[in-house]
Amino acid sequence: MSDKQFQVLDTQLVYEGFFRLEQYTLTHTLFAGGWSQPLKRELFRRGNCVAVLLYDPNRDEVVLIEQFRVGAVLQPERAWLLEIVAGAIEDGETAEEVAYREAREEAGCEIQELIEIKQFFTTPGGSSEWITLFCGRVDSSQVGGIHGLDEEDEDIRVTAVKFDEVFQMLEDDKIESGIPIIAIQWLYIHREKLRNLWLAEA
Repeated sequence: MSDKQFQVLDTQLVYEGFFRLEQYTLTHTLFAGGWSQPLKRELFRRGNCVAVLLYDPNRDEVVLIEQFRVGAVLQPERAWLLEIVAGAIEDGETAEEVAYREAREEAGCEIQELIEIKQFFTTPGGSSEWITLFCGRVDSSQVGGIHGLDEEDEDIRVTAVKFDEVFQMLEDDKIESGIPIIAIQWLYIHREKLRNLWLAEA
């Protein structure tokens, strides 16, 4: 049996609306031995999600989206964030299906080819959100404008930006959301190999 164990003593629903908040009372084993005292922790229940870095290897462009984010309202000057396409996995959907759907809904793009970059927790200190991050090949020549679903109150501005400019935006702290930072850094490392692969296939 693993020496890393935990026990959930109680679970209570604190709030259920657009998102779900639960309170857990639990105890876990300690590195020094024994068990912790019972702890109360709130858990922000967020389903599994998908994010997609949309990239055109021919034009060496990244598709960025910009939208209002309530998580940034305590820093009002940062309330509109530059991000990449993302969305929640609905019942019966695969991560890949969400990637194709969200690319169309949020950016007006059709993904031509899709590769998985990484799966990871976003903020495990208090949220259950688990992300599958992809890179999707697109044609960015006609990208732009305002996108999103009216029924979801989405107001998303879409632009295609040369990779060198995108990376400089990251370096200049103009991209401040964690998921696009990870994605752009991944592309910085793998860009030459990825372009060689996708351009050879064309």
